[in-house]
Amino acid sequence: MFSDISPFLLHTLYLVAIVAEAMTAALSAGRRDMDWMGVCIIACVTALGGGSLRDVLLGHYPLTWVIHPEYLWMTGGAAIVTALIAPVMRRLRSLFLLADALGLVAFTVIGCQVAQMMQLPITVVLISGMITGCAGGVLRDVLCNEVPLLFRKELYASVSVVTGGLYLGGQALGLSANAAVPIALAAGLAVRLLALRFNWQMPKFVYRDDWD
Repeated sequence: MFSDISPFLLHTLYLVAIVAEAMTAALSAGRRDMDWMGVCIIACVTALGGGSLRDVLLGHYPLTWVIHPEYLWMTGGAAIVTALIAPVMRRLRSLFLLADALGLVAFTVIGCQVAQMMQLPITVVLISGMITGCAGGVLRDVLCNEVPLLFRKELYASVSVVTGGLYLGGQALGLSANAAVPIALAAGLAVRLLALRFNWQMPKFVYRDDWD
């Protein structure tokens, strides 16, 4: 049933996700009045930064965009297109939220697979998935001088952990990767979309006392 679906599905979602991430990053750069070069750089860092940071930390070389420099052209081109059609982007918000959710879960599983191929411990595999899924957005927010979304309230990193956990759990139960991948992707996507729909949030730590 799942024969050979995993690589094709993940690659397709990966391409969709890096384009969507680049376009949303371009909007963030535009809100900071960056020039077009800055917009392209922010877009590329956001779309490809999570995987690059993962590879640097794990010593996994060459980096993805070094093997596939066309990804830089895809993300940079998506940023330019976004700058040109920015006035109509608001109407596509729901589509980009869906694409972002797809990207989160797809990046997470890809990150887990990279760490698995390196035969790293399960904890490192989960963290690798989370870095791949979330670090690009953190880099975008830092470069745009904003508190990263990951550190505020939304269920984002937690969705990544759930997705990675389901993927690894399915394999531990004897499922092949071709079966575990669609199950983890579907479950992670459902949790992320439900969190957006019903405004589910992580508990916040609020501390106001002054020690002076």
